Amino acid sequence: MNLAAEAMPRFASIEQAIERLNPVDPVYAVFPEKFRTAAARFLDAFPGDTLYAVKANPVPAILKQVWAAGIRHFDTASLGEVELVKGLLPDAICHFMAPVRLPGHAKVAFEKYGVTDYVVDCDAELDKLLAETGQAAKLRIFVRIATSLGGAVLELSSKFGSAPEEASKLLGRVAALGAAPAVTFHVGSQCLSPFSYAQAIEMAGRTARFAKVELQALDIGGGFPGPYLGNDVPPFHWYFDTIKQAMQTLPNPAIPLMCEPGRALSTEGMSLITQVVLRKGPRLYINDGRYGSFDELCQPGFLADFPLRAFTRSAKGKVTPLSGKTTPFRVFGPTCDTVDVLPRPLELPDSIAIGDFIVFDAMGAYSASSRSHFNGYYPDNWVCID
Repeated sequence: MNLAAEAMPRFASIEQAIERLNPVDPVYAVFPEKFRTAAARFLDAFPGDTLYAVKANPVPAILKQVWAAGIRHFDTASLGEVELVKGLLPDAICHFMAPVRLPGHAKVAFEKYGVTDYVVDCDAELDKLLAETGQAAKLRIFVRIATSLGGAVLELSSKFGSAPEEASKLLGRVAALGAAPAVTFHVGSQCLSPFSYAQAIEMAGRTARFAKVELQALDIGGGFPGPYLGNDVPPFHWYFDTIKQAMQTLPNPAIPLMCEPGRALSTEGMSLITQVVLRKGPRLYINDGRYGSFDELCQPGFLADFPLRAFTRSAKGKVTPLSGKTTPFRVFGPTCDTVDVLPRPLELPDSIAIGDFIVFDAMGAYSASSRSHFNGYYPDNWVCID
């Protein structure tokens, strides 16, 4: 089942995978059709280029699914991600969209891999970028503005970005140096307010006006939400319609537009099969936890849960759903660390027992990308569900 194999084992359903494998270790289940559906939402309706944010799930099998679904542009936030994508998908178009890069990394990305899109949010980073590439006229440089607007589960403006007044000075420098001046922002991860994008686009326009610069491109970042329990996710066309309307307020609304969804392209395409290894009354111990696939669930402010299902496997190997009365269970991971526990109880059938399986759906984003080898555990088994 390991990804070192040329191809993942294929099954018709989650139930069939459990029946055939009876897995003791966690298993990631990949759904190609769901990747195609997610990509089509953007390719059919977003008025610009869609970049897959590699950090959401950089596993080669997932990158191949994203490519097969029609995505050709990739938001790469490090040289390592650039090398990963170009090594696996040579024809992919990489954009180096991190505002801070390690010394020398922009030089390699530019000279070896032909990357010409970069982000800055301060003079020092712009100076470093120009020194390493030496060809400003070949670059499209995006100045990142901070957009602390609310509406997102996880904010992403306290670390990067500057106010429009300060960003305008940087944007003026970019234009004066001969690079294509552009603006980018990130409204925050799991953004549940389409209007946040309209507000941020207005801020981008204000930045350009302050700088007296005509923008050559606008990157509205990521933040498009995944369908988690406890989050009221608006329809995607609300986001796209709001963005289209907001673009009309810019002096040049037809400029190239980009977005960087990670969660919205990967969340629904992957589930996680776990097994109950111990039950102590209302406490369950499973074979994965916060040091494995559940790191994001344990982040402060991430008040959402993954859809889940429970199954039992008979002595003859037949897998059936568990049903009946449910009860809240405290769920612990397999490591020896006390903090290896899911942040909220899970509502599961009261009959659940050792050896039964819990399947977590909508696990495609920030699960495999955040796992560690802590305590000798590392989930890395994969199957494909047709």
